[in-house]
Amino acid sequence: MKSALIRLHTAVFLWGFTGVLGRAISLNEGWLVWWRMFIAVVSLWVLFYFLKQIRKISIRDFLKVSAVGTVLSLHWLTFYGSVKYANVSIALTCLSTTGLLSAIVEPLFFRRRINLYELVLGLFALAGITLIYFTNLSFSTGIYIGLISALLTVSVSVMNKKMITDFPGEAITLYQLTGGFIGLCILMPLYNYLFPATHITPQHYDWLWLILLSLGCTVLTFILYINALKQVSAFTVNLTLTLEPVYGIILAFIIFHENQVLSKYFFAGFGLILIAVILQMLRLIKEQRKLPVDPL
Repeated sequence: MKSALIRLHTAVFLWGFTGVLGRAISLNEGWLVWWRMFIAVVSLWVLFYFLKQIRKISIRDFLKVSAVGTVLSLHWLTFYGSVKYANVSIALTCLSTTGLLSAIVEPLFFRRRINLYELVLGLFALAGITLIYFTNLSFSTGIYIGLISALLTVSVSVMNKKMITDFPGEAITLYQLTGGFIGLCILMPLYNYLFPATHITPQHYDWLWLILLSLGCTVLTFILYINALKQVSAFTVNLTLTLEPVYGIILAFIIFHENQVLSKYFFAGFGLILIAVILQMLRLIKEQRKLPVDPL
């Protein structure tokens, strides 16, 4: 159990590191995601081939999974867009609202009643984002893009819940990334026309950061995450995932000193969001304790 928790926290820490690498890479957000997905997809196909874990699926199922993968690629594109137009801290703060957004989006999607308590927590998060927006107007574009990114990742999560019973996790990951990469390739000519890049190939240290991003923060995290899931409950996983923005923001403060360019109200706004997330987690812990099964 201890080793599984270490693997899980390592995966979450590496996910938090993706924003820092995104800022370090000189490519614009579109080509950054293209190269990340290209390296990750090729690596996963080679890895799964040697592990003999490639499962064939029908064309219809592939198109279904690919559609979700394309939304995932758009989530990454908007996340790195938020990093480029604002900074890592702003992008991750917007991303930290996903748990509360899902509390509103999921009931609508699955036709369940919205929990009033979760709605109040959502207002806390909204107040936090509003405070950050009006006191950091120079990053307003990045905030808009970051909130779109948060909504897209919630959409991916909801759609994956509809498919998780039909496919094993390995097949979903492999074909989602593959389909998402194909979808991104189709969209890139239009994207490059609307947002022309100064260069479309990695420069100098970009290769190193891209390899770390693709292999370390995508392929390796997938392996760590899947192995941890075999021993750790979904409850513990969801609880640990809330640490991703915290890890990332701390890294951005240490490496890029982003705390020096953010207003003091950023911390107040992030604090409101953090309070909402903590209250939601405490509520989940309380509910989990009522169950006969140990949450860990």
